[in-house]
Amino acid sequence: MDIHRQAGRNARRRFGLLLGSALLALAPWAGAQDFPAKGKPIRIVVGFTAGGGTDGQARLVAQKLGEVLGTPVIVDNRPGASTMLAASEVARAPADGYTLMYAPSSTMAQNPHTLAQVPYDPFRDFTALSMGGRGPLVLTVNDSVPAKSVGELVRYVKAHPGTVSYASFGTGTSSHIYGEAFVKKTGIDAVHIPYKGGSDAAKDLIAGRVQYMFDSASSAIITVGSGKVRILAVASAARIPALPEVPTFAEQGVEGLDLPSWLGFYGPANMPAPVVARLNKALGQVLEMPAVQDFYRSGGYEAGGSSPDEFARITRSTYDRWGAMVKQVGLAKE
Repeated sequence: MDIHRQAGRNARRRFGLLLGSALLALAPWAGAQDFPAKGKPIRIVVGFTAGGGTDGQARLVAQKLGEVLGTPVIVDNRPGASTMLAASEVARAPADGYTLMYAPSSTMAQNPHTLAQVPYDPFRDFTALSMGGRGPLVLTVNDSVPAKSVGELVRYVKAHPGTVSYASFGTGTSSHIYGEAFVKKTGIDAVHIPYKGGSDAAKDLIAGRVQYMFDSASSAIITVGSGKVRILAVASAARIPALPEVPTFAEQGVEGLDLPSWLGFYGPANMPAPVVARLNKALGQVLEMPAVQDFYRSGGYEAGGSSPDEFARITRSTYDRWGAMVKQVGLAKE
């Protein structure tokens, strides 16, 4: 009997240890079911200064997301190092859903191909939550250039080899890569002038110190208002709602300049599935709100969410396409 009682006690002890381990493993998931805790703020990290287009989108989404979730949602601006400071901050954060990132496609899909030291892995270190908005680059020209189409611009540059210049946001940026790809695909001879950001480049385009550039749609809409700039094409697979009269490159005979350009929401790696599902559902609700749709459209973007799996696939596909484009133009890592 003593042997049987001892065996029973050992079995109960082992069961208790297993049950305790299981409950401990499930503890974060149990808390995730109640996410977010009432009154506990959620932080959206943005890799740009306050006041810009991306920051404006993030702040509107944060306001509406707070209303949907019933808890404060704040924007934390961490500009610098081509958005890598912001990405590194989020990659190191606890994976509890209270630290998120609103990032452009360049953070995940372009930086790893163009920058020598990227302190994060775009796939291993993050959880894809939802697409936020799509907004392609567009080709803009100063009004001194007698071109109202891509074909006319190509003919003009070929007639003036080595004397026509194009601006970019800086060496290795999306506007530079698009500019180099455009040169290669059309066989033109144009001079690249890099700037320290899009605003400086746009100012010189308006002033006529450079003749054309690939710019964000939101910035281009503003520069067109100066009366000194025209938009010739959108670098996307289809025309965009904000500029329905502007044709794509493919419509004008230039293929391959339709790389996806978007902004989206990420969290740290290994976020609990219930938290991911809650945030994805809330973000989807916010991005369908008319006020949010109108705000994005006014800046040349199209607001719209996605499932986490779909957004992860989009991130990977965009990463692969940017890698191929960078290799094609022969751009070395900086």
